[in-house]
Amino acid sequence: MSPIKYTLAAATMLAAMTASSAQAQEIENKEFDGFYIGGSFGLGAQTNDRNENIIFDTDRNGSFDNNVNTVTGANAFSPGFCNGAAKSNVPNAGCTNDKDDFDYYVRAGADKQYGNLVVGFMVDAGRSESTDSVTGFSTTPASYTFTRKLDYAIGARGRIGYTPGGILFYATSGVSYAKIDNSFTTTNGANSFTDNGKTESFGWTGGVGAEAKVTDNITMGLEYLFTRYNDDDYVVNVGPGTAGATNPFLLASGGTDMKRSDPDFDLHSIRLTAAFRF
Repeated sequence: MSPIKYTLAAATMLAAMTASSAQAQEIENKEFDGFYIGGSFGLGAQTNDRNENIIFDTDRNGSFDNNVNTVTGANAFSPGFCNGAAKSNVPNAGCTNDKDDFDYYVRAGADKQYGNLVVGFMVDAGRSESTDSVTGFSTTPASYTFTRKLDYAIGARGRIGYTPGGILFYATSGVSYAKIDNSFTTTNGANSFTDNGKTESFGWTGGVGAEAKVTDNITMGLEYLFTRYNDDDYVVNVGPGTAGATNPFLLASGGTDMKRSDPDFDLHSIRLTAAFRF
């Protein structure tokens, strides 16, 4: 399902939840008070990062501020960069778009209701199947693609909301820890490439949502979240392999370190939620 169709379906569900709130108010226990466990399932989407590229440290001094130049001084990456994964080793073939996909989480928390005001705290854990890629093209020609996705994430958020009875509207914000699964692919068969694999990151998350009581103990809802992780630790080390001494990656210091220019790994999520309240 496309993000637009998913959003429309989610909006339809929210309207149905609101319309059913009158019926929900007939339930004997109307309070959003106490502990709950549940889960969520939804669609994750990438922030458009079309200006991202790959940056290089050819003298390996820790600063990624160099060009990879040939023996004539020409920029070996003059063909440029594109957002997404390469379709071939030449830029005019283009790149595939970042993959927006499903995410799924389990959650647990507690709320306290004071009249129409509800305050609470929750934790959740899960993963997203969405991927975020960027590709560079060299004059060889060859392509170099960095890709990242969430291996898993664990978050803790506070929330505050208002209930007229039977339905709760809320805002939520907090922190999230993620293990990020990074990968690298290239059509360059001459140099050697090594990386540091999965990275760890702390980020922040925030959003809004609504949930409605469908029985005394069961709620269903709809939630939007934006999450940002700082993913600046993934580095690919380029070595000689079978390449000669005039190879552009080797000229300055016998090797080159490279990474993606944008450290921000952003995710938008629209999730359907369900919980059992004790």
